[in-house]
Amino acid sequence: MSTTNEERNIYTTFDTILKREDKEKLLNQRSLVIWFTGLSGSGKTTLAQNLEKVLYKKGFLTQVLDGDNIRSGINNNLKFTEADRLENIRRIAEVSKLLINSGVITLNSFISPTKEIRDMAKGIIGKENFFEIYVNAPIEICEERDVKGLYEKARRGEIKNFTGIDSPFDAPIDCDLEIKTNVLSIKDSVELILEQILNRIERKVK
Repeated sequence: MSTTNEERNIYTTFDTILKREDKEKLLNQRSLVIWFTGLSGSGKTTLAQNLEKVLYKKGFLTQVLDGDNIRSGINNNLKFTEADRLENIRRIAEVSKLLINSGVITLNSFISPTKEIRDMAKGIIGKENFFEIYVNAPIEICEERDVKGLYEKARRGEIKNFTGIDSPFDAPIDCDLEIKTNVLSIKDSVELILEQILNRIERKVK
């Protein structure tokens, strides 16, 4: 593959800056990307926000990434076509990689509707750094929770390519954890997540 002049002028500094282990030692934690996937209204962001509060009380440094703080900023030029959805997740994965290299536990709340998209994110971030949670709720429940009226607009044809209506969602079959938010309370769901991740984010002093 040929290299452009612009690419030849890029010099990475990854070998000269402080390592991830140095940042984790400073923060007294191990970084991890916790990736919440599921339909709009399934409870992804609610769980991420409540998990962050619990982790904060336990002394962990975290960052929540979701559609509101990503699409209003770094990805505000992207729409909801298949290509733009892929690019949206690619950028999010690259940002997440920078955050975990800084020792930060990253809580990502994105529909990420296809296996291809989720596999791409996992490939960029690294399988060993990626904990995937499928936030599962029936679409009827998601529509009941939809205070923004997005499902109603999608059914009227006012929103195109809306996941679950006219755009598919590939339910994960190999996720690390599945949470049915129409069955479990927020509190119980967060406790279940904590049981699974604490041994991954606690820094064991040798």
